[in-house]
Amino acid sequence: MVELKQLVQHCNDYLQISAIDDYCPNGLQVDAGVSQINSIVTGVTASQALIDAATAHGADLLLVHHGYFWKGESMPLTGIKGQRIRSLFESSISLMAYHLPLDMHPELGNNRQLATRLGFDDAAPAESGDGHVWVAELPVPESVGQIAARISGGLGREPLHLPGGTEQIRRVGWCTGAAEGYIVTAADLGLDAFISGEVSEQTTHLAQELGVHYFAAGHHATEKFGVAALGEYLASKFGVEHRFVDVPNPV
Repeated sequence: MVELKQLVQHCNDYLQISAIDDYCPNGLQVDAGVSQINSIVTGVTASQALIDAATAHGADLLLVHHGYFWKGESMPLTGIKGQRIRSLFESSISLMAYHLPLDMHPELGNNRQLATRLGFDDAAPAESGDGHVWVAELPVPESVGQIAARISGGLGREPLHLPGGTEQIRRVGWCTGAAEGYIVTAADLGLDAFISGEVSEQTTHLAQELGVHYFAAGHHATEKFGVAALGEYLASKFGVEHRFVDVPNPV
């Protein structure tokens, strides 16, 4: 068991949220009034289904990657958002959320965890850029089919491949979630292939014209490992119970 205040401060410091400019608040988003945390449920998005699962598991805290209060989002607590927050209070479950700090963390972050899942050794953030794109150089060039097999084997789903480069892939980059726009950065870095979660109509043309293979592996699928790793870390450090709940999402 750990005090909520202590847990929040530790996560804020560990993920260095003050050093990262984000478009949502990171840290404690909803304080349901329970000061002592014994059970944590983690998940990707604070949807009603995830809140219901956290309630069923008797959680004191819900820890997610996608929380609430995004820039440009309607502020009134009405409709779906109002119902979700009401459910948290009714179940005495506080909500913590970490977005870009969890993407970028060198050990527990989504980009690091995806590299581990896909077997990319010596993965690291690109030396140039804003730190969001990670890069690995394969010891032996691989075909498009082999890269696709890495992704399907690691994530349990077939990626959408948009062709745009040479037949053999040596340098691979990635950024989890909705980062298809970084394909331009991938080209500037001289990468042969780029992996992200989502895809836009224009990505097809960019892949062809930039000469970079693009693999859309799913926003949810590429971002479920970081928050689970953070939950396991907190369970080990503070002796709390932790359960990751994977609410299926094809996007």
